[in-house]
Amino acid sequence: MKVVIDTSSLMALVRYYMPFDKDDRLKNLIKGKVERKEIIVLDKVQEESKYVTQGLIIKTLNFLKSEENIVKTTDLLPYPKFFNIVDEQLCNKKIKILRNLSIPEYEQQKRNYLITADGKLILYCLIDKNQNTLLNDKPMLVSEETGTDNDNKLFKKLPECCRILKIEHCSLPTLIEKHFKLKLSEYFR
Repeated sequence: MKVVIDTSSLMALVRYYMPFDKDDRLKNLIKGKVERKEIIVLDKVQEESKYVTQGLIIKTLNFLKSEENIVKTTDLLPYPKFFNIVDEQLCNKKIKILRNLSIPEYEQQKRNYLITADGKLILYCLIDKNQNTLLNDKPMLVSEETGTDNDNKLFKKLPECCRILKIEHCSLPTLIEKHFKLKLSEYFR
């Protein structure tokens, strides 16, 4: 299983798990999975992590500084069908109407969304999912976001995007307990 992780999950890992990590065992386990690309950290997530809570994620998970552990998204370009997916399925049409966006204003906001970590995470998962149709190695997106309450954002939150696009997703606790089958008590002091 390939796991693609977002910034909110890395923040949860740092805030709620790392302070209790016995002898850095959990940190080293995560580090190994990132190095083996079992956990994918996109460059946009790394970049976002530098600015969240004064860089706490990067300071704590210092292995994320290494470019070898990061997946580049410079060649990850939206394909024509993806533009339609964003317009028809990922855009909050009510918000678009409420904001009374002109076509150029909407197109600019869509371009901005497509270069964010969220836009790249969805695109990466869709492309990877479509390339691995015969394999049982489809990506799973890990996010601490909830699908509800979109804060009046123009584009839907990650769990809702995953549900719509049939991308497997879960929270960090679910990943650790059910997919990695870890007993956290063994890792915590």
